[in-house]
This record gives sequence, C-alpha cells and structure tokens, in this order.
Amino acid sequence: MKKPIRAVILALLLVLPSCAPAREEARFTVVCTTYPIYLLASTLSEGVEGVEVERLDTGSTSCLHDYTLSMADMKKIERADVIAINGAGLEEFLEDALAASDAKVIDCSQGVVLLESLSHHHDEDEEDEHGHDHGHWDPHYWMDPSRAAVMLENLAEGLSLWDGGCARAYQANLERAMPEIEALLPLVAGNLYLYPDGAVMSWVSPHRLITFHDGFQYFAEVYGFELLAAIEEEAGSEASAHEIVEITRLVNRYDIPVIFTEVNGSAATATAICRETGCQVRALNMIMDGEETGVEGYVRAMEENLRTIWEAFQ
Repeated sequence: MKKPIRAVILALLLVLPSCAPAREEARFTVVCTTYPIYLLASTLSEGVEGVEVERLDTGSTSCLHDYTLSMADMKKIERADVIAINGAGLEEFLEDALAASDAKVIDCSQGVVLLESLSHHHDEDEEDEHGHDHGHWDPHYWMDPSRAAVMLENLAEGLSLWDGGCARAYQANLERAMPEIEALLPLVAGNLYLYPDGAVMSWVSPHRLITFHDGFQYFAEVYGFELLAAIEEEAGSEASAHEIVEITRLVNRYDIPVIFTEVNGSAATATAICRETGCQVRALNMIMDGEETGVEGYVRAMEENLRTIWEAFQ
C-alpha cells in the first residue's frame, strides 16, 4: 500500500536542506544601556561588517532610578561582547548584571566634566521627596552636544580597542559624525544664533526655564538658559504642594510664558499651573527613547528642543 502523497512530501521536506537563508550571526555585539548611546554607537558601526548594536529597554520608562532588567535585557547582556554605559551613576540597576558578565565595558562618561545633581541640596545619601536618590553627579550630560561629542569619542576608542580589526572604520565614522554634533553648538556665546533645518533663531537675553524633569541642567548651561526650577515628576508621583506654590510664584514673578514637561513624563502639575497662571505647557525631549538610529536621530531631537523653546518665547 502506497503512502499518501502528503506524507511523502513531508518526509522529503524533513531530509532536504532548507532554502531559507540562515540568520547571519553577529561576530561582535554591542549592547547600549540608553537610547542616546545607541544612536551614537549605531553611527560608529555603520558599514562595519558583522557588528550588531542593540539597546536595553530603558526607553520604556521616563526615570531609570527604579528600572528593572527584563528577561530580554538579560539575554542581550548575556550575548554582548561590549556593554556601553552612560555612567555617572545612571545605571545602578545594572550593577549585578555587569558583575556577572564577561563583556567589556565602555563608560561613556570618562573625561566628561560633570555637574552636581540638582538634588545636591539634600543631605548626602538622602532620597528626595519623590523617592529618588539622584547621587552626587547629574548623569544627563548627553543633553549638551559638546559632552555628547566626548561620548562619541569614548565609544569610538572602546570599539576600536575591543574590535581592533575594524578600528579604521570606526574612526572614519567618528570623523563623519563629529561635525554633525558640533553643528548643534551655539555659534555666538551669549547672543545665540542657531540654524536647525535652515531656520535662523536668535535671542539676546537668556530665557528662564522651568522644567518638570531634572535632566535639563546641561542643556540650559550650553545654550545660555537660566534654569529657575527643575522638578522630577512622574505619573503617580506629582510635585508637592510646596513645589507647586514655588513654581506658581516664579511664573508670576518673572512673567514666564511657558513651562516645559518631558515627552514621556507626567504633565499633571504643569497643566494645573497653566490653568492657575495662564502660561503655556510645552514638551521637551530627553532623548530617552525613539525609533531612529544614527547620530541624525540625536541631532533632530536636539534641534526640535531648541525650536520648541524658540517658538514658545516668541
């Protein structure tokens, strides 16, 4: 008795080699702990054969102080040849995983001039009223393009060291990307002229900023803004009554037309202050998450922040 035709076909399929191309395994895997590092590392690896750049799922939260590694994160760390970290105390959640990993580590904060955390007025090791221990240094240094340029150099140096056969390619990509970051820097200190997307923006006196995220200190410093208040606020952990009164007082005292939230953060308190004072609420981007790759994603986000501020103060 003959086997049914379907059974014969199935048997043949089991013994014949698959026609589908096998997934090419990366020879060198770089895992980035944050989205800004991922943007810079993916630019440096462009065109470098066999290099895979991945990132942890840290963009899913607006604050990394309470972040917990997922199973997907752990698998990425397990297969990493290099783990690129922000440093400056941002990745406390990663300490145990790093200790157990054989991967090389690139600390992007090496050589970066850090500013004190805005919560430094608290006693040492004391948590702020939102339950966050921000540490001594402000880790959000990527919001200054000149410091992001140091990050890029640190990444290029580390990748060239640990993947030495492709050092020339990494250095070539560094030289290509660096001018794009440097173009974000003010052309005239104190009398700011910026050219995002061909538009000219200028202001003579510095604008006063109030933000609902404590990560804009470096941004304010490099672009000459006066940061009057920076409140770390998340959904379910809104500003205190004292902070609301203080911000309302500042808005009225300086006749501030706009206050700024963070794109992935809570806007509850800012909206309430807007109703009370008549000011606007706009969102700035901390560049903690996105869909783009390459330095262009960083540049576009920074340009959009500058445009948002410029338009809000017109």
